[in-house]
Amino acid sequence: MSAPAAKSAYLGWLAAAMLDGRGKSAPAAATDDLILGYATGYDAADVAPFVRSLRAVFHGPVVLVVDQDPPLLAFLAENRIEAVAPSTVETWSPHPVVARFAAFDRLMSERPEARNVLLTDVRDVVFQAAPFEPQPQGLEFFNEYADGVLADHAFNMKYLRGVGGEAVARALADKPCVCVGTVMGPREAMMRFCRTLLMLAAVPRSEIGGAFGADQAACNIAVHLGLIEGEIASNYGRVATLGLTPSENLRVTDGQIVNPDGSVSPVVHQHDRHPILAAAMHDRWGGGMEHRERRRPKSSAERRRKLRDSLMRRLPELR
Repeated sequence: MSAPAAKSAYLGWLAAAMLDGRGKSAPAAATDDLILGYATGYDAADVAPFVRSLRAVFHGPVVLVVDQDPPLLAFLAENRIEAVAPSTVETWSPHPVVARFAAFDRLMSERPEARNVLLTDVRDVVFQAAPFEPQPQGLEFFNEYADGVLADHAFNMKYLRGVGGEAVARALADKPCVCVGTVMGPREAMMRFCRTLLMLAAVPRSEIGGAFGADQAACNIAVHLGLIEGEIASNYGRVATLGLTPSENLRVTDGQIVNPDGSVSPVVHQHDRHPILAAAMHDRWGGGMEHRERRRPKSSAERRRKLRDSLMRRLPELR
């Protein structure tokens, strides 16, 4: 008698999003560095600092998954950014922060010419120097909390418990906080990372594995349990992640964000957590577009979905 197959909304989505219709790309010389981002729900004003600061220091291929909004598409085309529509799967989809890794995996599989790849958030990232210099020698992950560990960060611990369980969360509590918002490395290693993250998110029930925060937890589990090989770079190196950095330790000099140690990082993530930095970057890179606050009022549909997701996370999922 055969064992019953596991069933969950997440597993059904994963098969459709990551496995169905995957073709083999023709071999190609890996000569180009590639940047991939997922930017659904944003307009041209939201992504302008990312796009314009990037094109000031990097002229290679960039692909963003975006809504098919004509003004946004025109802005991206003007800046030589390839725009790809998000794929849709009927009946159920995880939060975009999880879904993006299936999109990244597919985009990399279609681009064998890519040598190294940066997977990055978009709205809260700006560039200050060439991101791939020096070239990475393997997967690079970036510490987001220079003065703390996972145990000091309630958000990380919440989703570590949700994805890996209490024992795993306790075991990793003293490890560095790895940020999933910026990851860099060779194309094939990056594809394995995406698939590992997506499979780890299948461990809990769908409404946790597909939730906002599951991507961060799965990334930390994969790195700290050695499921994938990579280096954890200290903060304020190639990437500066500023969400947990005190505002008084940061400044803007000659249009660039300066780290607490006086250095200037090529990639700056979460600058928008600091209003002065956000305003300075938009003034420099926004091109006259309207600068708006990060938080916007949620629609009634968004509020209903949030309530539904909160309730579903508390219910068992039959498998």
